[in-house]
This record gives sequence, C-alpha cells and structure tokens, in this order.
Amino acid sequence: MEYWDKRFSDGGKIWGDKPSKTAIYALKLFQEYYLHKILVPGAGYGRNTKIFTEANLEVVGIEFSETAINIAKSFNPKTQFFQGSVLDMPFDEEKYDGIYCSNVLHLFLKGDRISFLKKCYKQLRTKGFVFFVVFSDKERSFGKGKRIEENTYESKPWRPTHYFTEIDLKEHFKECLVIETGLMEDKENHGELGPHTHILRYIFAQIK
Repeated sequence: MEYWDKRFSDGGKIWGDKPSKTAIYALKLFQEYYLHKILVPGAGYGRNTKIFTEANLEVVGIEFSETAINIAKSFNPKTQFFQGSVLDMPFDEEKYDGIYCSNVLHLFLKGDRISFLKKCYKQLRTKGFVFFVVFSDKERSFGKGKRIEENTYESKPWRPTHYFTEIDLKEHFKECLVIETGLMEDKENHGELGPHTHILRYIFAQIK
C-alpha cells in the first residue's frame, strides 16, 4: 500500500486522463453483450472506470490505495469504490454482469493469481463475463530482473511481474468459455520514464 500511495501522491493521475485502449474495446464488448453492472478490481484513480460510467453502466471499483480513491472522487464521482486488496474480495454481496481488470493479474505470483480469479468468478452472476488485460511476453521488459517463477521476474524490488503467453493466459481462464484473445499496443507516459508502448494481452471470456 505504501508503494502505491507514494506513486499516486507523487504523480497524481500517473497514466493521464484518457482511458486505456483496452477499456474502450471492453466497453464495446460489454455493450454488445448487454452488460450493465461492472466490477473493476484495481481501479486506480478511475481513468478506466470513467468511460464505463459515462456510458451509463453501473460501476464498482476496488482499489488498494486511499490516495488513488481520493483522486477518483473528484475525477470520476459516479464510481463507487471499496478500499482494500483484490485478494480480500468480496467487499459487498452484489453479483455483477461483468468484470474489467487491467494490469493487475500479472502483479501476483501463481498461487495468488489463481486465488484472485476464483474470487472474481464468485462475484459474477450466472454466465457472467470477464475482460482481463495483462502484460505479454512481447513486452520489452520481459526476462529482465530476478527470475521468481516461470515467466515471472522482479521488475522492481519486491514487485514481481508475470508475462503471459497466449497459452498461459487461456490456461489461467480454463474455467471459462474463451470468446476472444488478442494483443493490443497501449501507449503510456510515466513522466520520468517518458512515453512508451506496452504490448498487452487481453482475454474476453464467459463463466461456464
């Protein structure tokens, strides 16, 4: 929590105001499948939840950093937030039509990744949908840093990053009916690091 609070305290809206390209695409799919109530684990300061609330979806976000939530209250007041770790879900007894989760799953080691996904499934209604975005093995940082597990490296001290192949991603979601997977380039600017492009994997799937 100290790490993320410091990042948001120092940088504010560190990824800018605009939503990720993955959120734009996820909204298109959510609308095609008539989803209305969306859960966003790891919602940050709401840059990706805002596009959903502006499309009149009901959105609940979960965020570890109190600082990020305070930013979100003015940036995207239509999103309801719960503060805490996604590993401690559920924070309410609601059932959701879908889940959008960007750049969170790859921050955990394998045991916690599986635990996190199981908690997500339990918060979905029958045959609910998931749209997850993760770092791919095409990232420039892949293979750099101390190796922790297979395809998992300590990109920063005490922060592991798992890089997904397509096979690995589908294996993580083997309890779901996979509708679509793909790669997507997403440009970001982290200030001191300058502009760069992530090569992300996404998966859109339905609970069986």
